[in-house]
Amino acid sequence: MATTEFVKRPVVGHVALLSSVLLFAANGSVSKSLLVSGIDAAQLSQIRVTGAFAVLVVFALIFVRPHLKLRIVEVPKFFAYGIIGVALVQYLYFVAINRLDIGVALVIEYTAPVLVALWARFGEKEPVKQRVWFALAITIAGLSMVTNVWGGFTLDSIGVIAASLAAISLAVYFITGEKLVAKRPPLAVVTLAFGASVIFWAILQPWWQFEPSLLAGETSLFSESSNAFPTWLLVSWMIVMGTIAPFFLSFISLRHLKARTVAIVGTLEPVTASAIAFVLLNESLLAIQLLGGAAVLIGVVLAETAKEK
Repeated sequence: MATTEFVKRPVVGHVALLSSVLLFAANGSVSKSLLVSGIDAAQLSQIRVTGAFAVLVVFALIFVRPHLKLRIVEVPKFFAYGIIGVALVQYLYFVAINRLDIGVALVIEYTAPVLVALWARFGEKEPVKQRVWFALAITIAGLSMVTNVWGGFTLDSIGVIAASLAAISLAVYFITGEKLVAKRPPLAVVTLAFGASVIFWAILQPWWQFEPSLLAGETSLFSESSNAFPTWLLVSWMIVMGTIAPFFLSFISLRHLKARTVAIVGTLEPVTASAIAFVLLNESLLAIQLLGGAAVLIGVVLAETAKEK
């Protein structure tokens, strides 16, 4: 029986990708509102990865069950990947947006592709185009404007450090994930990584110590409004629409578009997140920070296209 050849549809890919970016961006404002309500970064990280894993594992068992099996020698690698690439990225991101404007935190974190390009050049000894140096220079210049170094560095130091460490962790997620998805479907890799993250947080913060009362109150999502939403509802949004839905949409986009295209379009997230935070949370950036953010994103795009392969 002949099999039907899969037909790539760029329009479908771009719609899925832009929807994914929009949902990830909106999740920044939802997450920051939850942090302000009293849920700390570690608790929110644990809730997010555990809730997402509960759904991901169901789909993984249906569609990629054979690929969920790990050999003993693979267990440490996936645990390290889940801790660094998922648990720490989530936690450090939440720490950063709790102390910085969401746009600033995301611009710093989104320097990860530049780190990936540098790793390809020096760590993997892969051929990299000379534009990587221009990408690095313009990214550093942009970061200096975003963090307002020239104005005396008035940003929260812990927030900047957390966002910078999140960028490093995200780079590890990309570098290691690229190797892992060469041997397993992306859904299997993400599910295993989230599973490792769930175990990590369960060890650090046993679930029986969790206070359900944290989800029982109300959380305001609009800075200029007295209206509030049930906290559990916003947490559910964060898990379903802010994590699971954009992940699956990104998988769909990867089936119809090149990975490099997905990565480059993904740089719209800081821009979109800043716009949403401006509307919902009344966060705004200085003109020099906006210019710096644009420079960083240009540097990221240059870095994404610097790899020969």
